[in-house]
Amino acid sequence: MSQEEHDPNDSEGTDRAADDETNSGADSEQSSPEESPAEGPSTEESPLEELRRRREASRKGGGDARIERQHEKGKMTAHERVEYLVDDGTFTEIDPFVEHRATSFGMDEKEFPGDAVVTGYGDVDGRKVFVFAHDFTVLGGSVGEVVAEKICKVMDRAIDSGVPVVGLNDSGGARIQEGVDSLVGFAKIFRRNTKASGLIPQISAIMGPCAGGATYSPALTDFTFMVQDTSHMFITGPDVIETVTGEQVSKEELGGAGSHSSRSGVAHFACADEEEALDRIRRLLSYLPQNNMEDPPRVASWDDPERELSDITDIVPEAPRKPYDMNRVIDRVLDEDSFFETHANWARNVVTGLGRMDGRVVGVVANQPRVSAGTLDIDASEKAARFVRFCDSFNIPIVTLVDVPGFMPGTDQEHDGIIRRGAKLIYAYAEATVPLLSVVVRKAYGGAYIVMSSKFLGSDVNYAWPASEMAVLGPRGAVNILYRKELQEAENTEAKRQELMDEFREEFAHPYGPAKRGYLDDVIEPAETRKRLIDDLEMLERKRADSPPKDHGNIPL
Repeated sequence: MSQEEHDPNDSEGTDRAADDETNSGADSEQSSPEESPAEGPSTEESPLEELRRRREASRKGGGDARIERQHEKGKMTAHERVEYLVDDGTFTEIDPFVEHRATSFGMDEKEFPGDAVVTGYGDVDGRKVFVFAHDFTVLGGSVGEVVAEKICKVMDRAIDSGVPVVGLNDSGGARIQEGVDSLVGFAKIFRRNTKASGLIPQISAIMGPCAGGATYSPALTDFTFMVQDTSHMFITGPDVIETVTGEQVSKEELGGAGSHSSRSGVAHFACADEEEALDRIRRLLSYLPQNNMEDPPRVASWDDPERELSDITDIVPEAPRKPYDMNRVIDRVLDEDSFFETHANWARNVVTGLGRMDGRVVGVVANQPRVSAGTLDIDASEKAARFVRFCDSFNIPIVTLVDVPGFMPGTDQEHDGIIRRGAKLIYAYAEATVPLLSVVVRKAYGGAYIVMSSKFLGSDVNYAWPASEMAVLGPRGAVNILYRKELQEAENTEAKRQELMDEFREEFAHPYGPAKRGYLDDVIEPAETRKRLIDDLEMLERKRADSPPKDHGNIPL
């Protein structure tokens, strides 16, 4: 059922609306005035008793029955989520007594102190964060005028204070009973998301339904978490799609955590339950600065910065086309157990994530040879570009590990815009002002060599391992083009091709040609990779770059 189709006076109210990824402000268990949580007792009470009663009523949201139904679905309440996320005893709630001002569709008979969102601030590992959490027990967590005002208030305070903001979404969308006011509320939130972008970290967690216009606020934030089975995101739900197109699709297939973390790329993380999502948000925050004017938090190193990677060559095969797991290389180069991968299930031919080297936070971008040979395609380009821009926004140095045969060929790639999308990655690296370090682990061919943090896109430090290859084409492709006639005339084509490939590799496909021209700063032993990068990070610690004055560039979106 779409929002347009939903009857705001439907007796099944909020729960039915939410099941259809819409909202209704009406609910038979919530609507009657005598059942309103804000109603007080008839006996006299002191001002302090009144305050405590009202605060408890606000905390209960839609009431005990609704809280129980939330728990039956395996979901926490808004207050429970916030208190799980922040350090014990640190949460300060803002606007717990604010109420809606709507009067249509019986809304004048509904009183819910705090309305359908909990807002405030607290500490995560001793560092301040602002939080808002939709309360699904109140009118399906729907966003009306007052809900939007509360969210905008904490976002404004977060921006002014230079503090991250975390949004815990569990909402059926715009509150139909408030008409255009609810849409205006979303517009105000979107504007804050845009204003905050690149100033403070923004993190979203989808804990339940997120439909229609409500999806765009999480999409504007830096990272989005979803929960398996209980969270869904889509512009139009399955019923609307079936009505309009005749296509039948389940909520999970259309907009579940699995779909958005592996197919659309909307979600960076798919978590088994809410506790895992909140735990991972806490861990993510540990890598991030409070705002764009701070450096990421450095911790005391637990791993030897001088540690040699004596076994790393056992991970990377000499044969340039043989697959291996780049994550194993990353884990050896970074501080032990520090890698926090992002977008792990989407565009898996490139790896992105945060980690530490000698306690310093770094962003990692790396080709993944075990998936599509590590080629760059449209999704991998966009995934890497967005991550590079995030790191650049928040002063996080970027380490790029290169093993790339080129861009993915094919008509679908060309027609879906591989040129435009690959250009995004070029733009992201060329625009970045944070320290950029790269290592060619095995190969870098063609345009992909340029794109993956090459020297003349602005990379500060460029290394290559001694067995690596850099060329316009790999030996096979180059020989097939350059020696087409000789191969046709050869008695043994494969033997001749191998001979010519060996010659090409000896002449061109090695790191010393680029090193002669200064395109590489050094050819290094694989075992010393970690130590060299740590030394370079220290050298580049105070790097500053000035950009020409302009509002912004025109990235090929």
